[in-house]
Amino acid sequence: MKQIVHLAALAAALALPGMAAARDLTIVSWGGIFQDAQRDVFFTPFKTETKAPLSEDSWDGGVGVLRSKAQAGDSNTWDLVEVEAEELTIGCEEGLFEVLDPAKFGGAEKYLPGTASECGVPANIFSIAVAYDGEKFANGPKSWADFWDVKKFPGKRALRSGPKMNLEFALMADGVAANKVYETLATPEGVDRAFAKLDALKPNIVWWTSGNQPMQLLGSGEVSMTTSYNGRIPAANAADKRNFKIMWPGAMLNVDSWVIMKGSPNADSAYKLIEFMAKPAVQANWPAKLNYGVGVTEAQKLVPAELAANLPTAPENLAASITLDAGFWVNHIDQLTERFSAWAAK
Repeated sequence: MKQIVHLAALAAALALPGMAAARDLTIVSWGGIFQDAQRDVFFTPFKTETKAPLSEDSWDGGVGVLRSKAQAGDSNTWDLVEVEAEELTIGCEEGLFEVLDPAKFGGAEKYLPGTASECGVPANIFSIAVAYDGEKFANGPKSWADFWDVKKFPGKRALRSGPKMNLEFALMADGVAANKVYETLATPEGVDRAFAKLDALKPNIVWWTSGNQPMQLLGSGEVSMTTSYNGRIPAANAADKRNFKIMWPGAMLNVDSWVIMKGSPNADSAYKLIEFMAKPAVQANWPAKLNYGVGVTEAQKLVPAELAANLPTAPENLAASITLDAGFWVNHIDQLTERFSAWAAK
């Protein structure tokens, strides 16, 4: 995980207990071209409009990281953080984040139904989908069974390290219907079945941990298929003149959220940035950057139809996808991560 070192953080560490030093609002996201796009669409325009000083950091996720930051007290330099669904729920339950006051960011009703919560507002709507090189496979994969089939589609596969989503993908590759995945995974037999399917692919798996790696692995030829954040795929095509394709059937729909770390001295500034990012005219610029969906209802109306058709929220793509069950992972993340780590180490 990258860490930005601030003189303000050093001063805070040397200050008397309870006397936190003033510092810039620090925004934490996923780095790479994703955070570059956020900077272009959200952070820099906000800084230009408000003259507010901003700092940035990046991370690769994990509730344990958030717990450590919260326990650091005044030496924690993170304020506004983009988190995944189960991190949002667990962190809110454990008091790692501020309980948001909708009055301070213009109200929660502006967001798509079900996307704003007690501790978070939507930061990004995306899918984890299969990417493959259209120059290598003219007739590409159509299912997770195809992804697992290294005879029909030769080459290694890249998957994000960890159990989340991989167990679901494994079950679908083994023939479980998308609407039965979590019902199956909630049983010991279903978990065993998912790991058995991963066993079959294990000799051909390359693991990735950060969002920029899948396109690098695919571009270098180290793998012939990879899971990836959907927006990274057209971005790589545009930047590197590639012909990478997306397999939408079985893609995993996710919603990331913005949270304010508990006790942040810059909470007021964080609220102002949240409100700015939710302006429809601002938010509508987001899909053009990375082909991700928007969380503000009015912003959806401003996205050009030809662009909207390629987003994970497009009706055809949405119908082919499965939605991540954050509740399942809140209840099972610790034990399944432990099992996955032991399995991966063998």
